[in-house]
Amino acid sequence: MPVDVVAARGAALARRVRELDELRAVSAEGAADSPPTVAAYVSIGGEPDTRALIDELRAAGVRVLLPVLLPDNDLDWAVYEGPEHLVPAGWGLHEPDGPRLTPEAVTQADVVLLPGLAVDRTGLRLGRGGGSYDRVLARLERAGGRTSLVVLVYDDEVVDAVPAEPHDRRVHAAVTPSEVHRFRH
Repeated sequence: MPVDVVAARGAALARRVRELDELRAVSAEGAADSPPTVAAYVSIGGEPDTRALIDELRAAGVRVLLPVLLPDNDLDWAVYEGPEHLVPAGWGLHEPDGPRLTPEAVTQADVVLLPGLAVDRTGLRLGRGGGSYDRVLARLERAGGRTSLVVLVYDDEVVDAVPAEPHDRRVHAAVTPSEVHRFRH
């Protein structure tokens, strides 16, 4: 996709995410001493652009957690403090340069924004195959499953079916540049 199309679709995606009922609810509940927390990610390659979104969330007072890839492909987390605090981390990834919070920190999130190659109409998400987010989803389930799970994809990446494994977990919604898809479990 041309750079201007990626940027335009990223801006549309950010608008849709900001309109999510889940984000409005946690923003309304968040007090000054306890801001809402969203776990997000810095997009890479052909993924929908998330940079404007994470900046907007942070500017709105949301505590944004970003992943830090560990050697075993699990994810640690750190607070996003702005684009000047992102450092290259290999594989095209950018990670926060701040203190690491532990892999369990994601369980503090009210909403988790997930990358995906595709999502099917039942909420099964297809990832890149490294298992990083499979571990995150399992960790969130063990913590009680109260976190809203939202995958960010392009419109043509919402498909009828994706390959599934027994360990796969469904997401609650998919946000594309043109709409929000809700899934019932």
